Amino acid sequence: MRICVAYDCLYPWTVGGAERWLTALSQRLAADDHEVTYLTRLQWSPDEPPRLPGVRVLAVSPEDELYGANGNRRIAPPLRFGRGVLGHLLRNRDAYDAVHTCSFPYFSLLACALALRGTPTRLGVDWFEVWTREYWREYLGPVGGRIGHAVQRACARVPQQAFVFSRRHGERLAAEGLRRPATQLAGLYPGPATPARDTGAPREPLVVFAGRHIPEKRVPAIPPAIAAARARIPGLRALILGDGPQREATRRAAEEAGVSDVVDLPGFVEAGAVADALGRATCLLLASRREGYGLVVIEAAAHGTPAIVVDDPDNAAVELVEPGVNGVVAASASPRDLADAIVRVHEGGAALRERTAAWFAAAAPRLTVEASMRTVLAAYEASARS
Repeated sequence: MRICVAYDCLYPWTVGGAERWLTALSQRLAADDHEVTYLTRLQWSPDEPPRLPGVRVLAVSPEDELYGANGNRRIAPPLRFGRGVLGHLLRNRDAYDAVHTCSFPYFSLLACALALRGTPTRLGVDWFEVWTREYWREYLGPVGGRIGHAVQRACARVPQQAFVFSRRHGERLAAEGLRRPATQLAGLYPGPATPARDTGAPREPLVVFAGRHIPEKRVPAIPPAIAAARARIPGLRALILGDGPQREATRRAAEEAGVSDVVDLPGFVEAGAVADALGRATCLLLASRREGYGLVVIEAAAHGTPAIVVDDPDNAAVELVEPGVNGVVAASASPRDLADAIVRVHEGGAALRERTAAWFAAAAPRLTVEASMRTVLAAYEASARS
């Protein structure tokens, strides 16, 4: 099949769950002898273009800063990317059997729907998240939130094969007016489906976070939780990986909590360093209020490392944690609740790590990128036969 993937981010130039999934999906499809084109935004030096085996990468919009000073997505870059996607697909209306895109940031999805109207090309859409009306209002204010929610609803009603990664967002998408049932994909994990061999080894009193430092991740909540937990876990430290607009706020939070000497913020590191940290840690701490999936929970479990997530209505990562089996669900992101969760994981010790590794071994076959890729391809092939 001739498949076009469209997303304004490309891994590893930008780091996040959606770009990792779409980059991995593109490479897997190409490895299966499908002809794959990836449309994205310019993110690299012109003299060092991306080299993804079997994948043609095209920049259809210029380099742009995606996030504003407040950590929210800016409007102009997705508008420019949507315009670029529209132009490319209008010029190549017969070039693809399927176009696969991500719902967010919406304008590229609307561009795909407009360009493909009246053609036999199938449109597949990944819906990592579906925001409530209330969240839109909080994110963009009363007027902007009303507009944002209306655009999301319009995107949900576009003829498409929708793919979701959690039960709660699938239910929300149906309520927004999706015309045909969405297909749930369980897997975004790109690594081997077998646990690391050293899951029973002693661990450091170390809490790890890995991800972007943006408001919904609530990274500044980690230092005060470490300060509270250190009273019960001598020598406890934190390694906060990644970068973003709230990195300095996190550094200040560590200073205010008196834990600057035990909270390390090295920024983005190579994937091998993330894996090494997870393999040494007592736990992963993901204090997010909003997650479309929570891939890092599975990456931690691959090392037998339990995860702590927070019980929030928009946090789909909760669906990946079985309390007492592969982690803990904290009641809130308050220092006390997060500290209590850290202590529970610490006290669970090797037995909890063994249960976490066993959970991963049982769940991994359905959680892989390969499993989701087969589901996506089967949906396109079934559509082609109908």
